[in-house]
Amino acid sequence: MYGAALSGSRFRAGNCWKTLPLALVLCLIFIPAGLAQEKENLLRTLTVSGRGVETIPTSLTQVSMSVEVQGKTAEEAQQDAARRSSAVVALLKNRNVEKLQTTGIRLNPIYSYTDNVQRITGYTANNTVSFRIATDKAGTLLDEAVKVGATQINGVSFIASDQAIASAQQQALRQATQNAQQQANAVFSTLGFQAKEVVSIQVNGASAPPPPMLQRAEAAKLASADASTPVIGGEQQVEASVTLQISY
Repeated sequence: MYGAALSGSRFRAGNCWKTLPLALVLCLIFIPAGLAQEKENLLRTLTVSGRGVETIPTSLTQVSMSVEVQGKTAEEAQQDAARRSSAVVALLKNRNVEKLQTTGIRLNPIYSYTDNVQRITGYTANNTVSFRIATDKAGTLLDEAVKVGATQINGVSFIASDQAIASAQQQALRQATQNAQQQANAVFSTLGFQAKEVVSIQVNGASAPPPPMLQRAEAAKLASADASTPVIGGEQQVEASVTLQISY
């Protein structure tokens, strides 16, 4: 009985070793075939990039404004600049401007040269703030700010609201995706291929380019203009790009 049992174990073990190479062969057959199919699927793809542009009206004016004064001493110049700046900031807060912030504080000596000798004859103090306001109110506010103490309009630009830009970004992405799909359909139709599925999607960006900025000379003319003169904004473009990889 013992010999019979041992004989049966050897038989089963022998069969196992005989069948194992067959399983390995089958794996070697099916795995490369699967890899080949996957490689073929990757090779049979079309990559297209679509572009979308959404144009929106600008409704806000971004302003950079300074108070710059001179004094015989550093303390005198700084105190005068602080007094004037406080009046300007109070006006801006009273007009409920958006994103009001201090963007620069400077105090610099003024030099004179006599007989090649450098002397300090005074000091220049400069305080700069930036803010946003509705474009239809910008002209009047600039005029008022100059009256209460502002001495420089460093720059003026026209932008859309954050909500309008966010909405335009979504619309530009839709346009870019549709544009990419239309390009792919045109290629497949021409070559007689049938699109299967989108295997890769890449969003390359949906951003609004920086708005044009009026330079200091142009801004100064704007500030010195009649307060009744309207400040009129323009349009802003939001662009998006989407890349699709489509199998066929």
